[in-house]
Amino acid sequence: MIHHPYRTFRTTVARVTPLSPHFTRITLSGDDLADFGTDGLDQRIKLIIPLADGSVTDVGQFDESQSMAEWYRRWRELPDELRNPIRTYTIRDPRPEACEIDVDFVLHGTEGPASAWATQARVGDPLCVVGPNARSEEPCGGIEWNPGSATSVLIAGDETAAPAICSIVEALGDDVTGEVCIEVPSAADALPLRAPEGVRVTWLPRGGTAHGVRLSAAVHAWGRERAGAASVADAIDDEAAGDDILWEVPDAVEGSEYAWLAGEAGTITALRRHLVRDLGIDRRSVAFMGYWRQGRAEAS
Repeated sequence: MIHHPYRTFRTTVARVTPLSPHFTRITLSGDDLADFGTDGLDQRIKLIIPLADGSVTDVGQFDESQSMAEWYRRWRELPDELRNPIRTYTIRDPRPEACEIDVDFVLHGTEGPASAWATQARVGDPLCVVGPNARSEEPCGGIEWNPGSATSVLIAGDETAAPAICSIVEALGDDVTGEVCIEVPSAADALPLRAPEGVRVTWLPRGGTAHGVRLSAAVHAWGRERAGAASVADAIDDEAAGDDILWEVPDAVEGSEYAWLAGEAGTITALRRHLVRDLGIDRRSVAFMGYWRQGRAEAS
């Protein structure tokens, strides 16, 4: 049997752990998760949110002989009332040996289907997770963190990137130095985070400030501190990349510096432009991911 790189895992809620006013950790369990194949970091997954009656329309996602592309096409063709919302998240902590994974949710009301589900989730509730298949011989992908041999890092994002950032930071080697900036809704949303001694972590409570303002200010301040340090290679002409690109990750990092930016697309693309055009950082050393865009919901 051919094992595709991604499969759908049947899970149920094992624990619901409030972390802060806006973060809740939901631990999912299921025998299928013994074959969940990832080391964590910023590994992306898909969550298939149940319909209002708790059902999940079967479009072949549970048939392991079918690829995700095959069943996803049928999902897109469903009428609205039968099409389960699918949302993208990152893994906070995978424990396949225990048949468990942790997913941290940002709670922002009940208008969005994922936040609404997480707000009401109870032990025993079912949830389908599309994630990497350890039995596949093909590369699974979905992990963008790729610093190569860089030992100086800048990691910046908003609350939607916080789970990935925390997972990445906890995996950093002791020889790594750098700056981590995480913008969150309130001061109470700063979470405990283990970081190497040379890595400074700053939580940036937004309060009444507009989204992205505090994160942008922190990254610009980091750039001013860095101005006295030796620069990496001259920046490649960024005009060729285009300002409309919302997601770009380097294949191979050259040099000792590496930046990873994720969150609201407008804020993140502006920060990437600042790093490359204003600070002269080689764009091949900058990974940036527009996880979401202000005023626009993820397609479902």
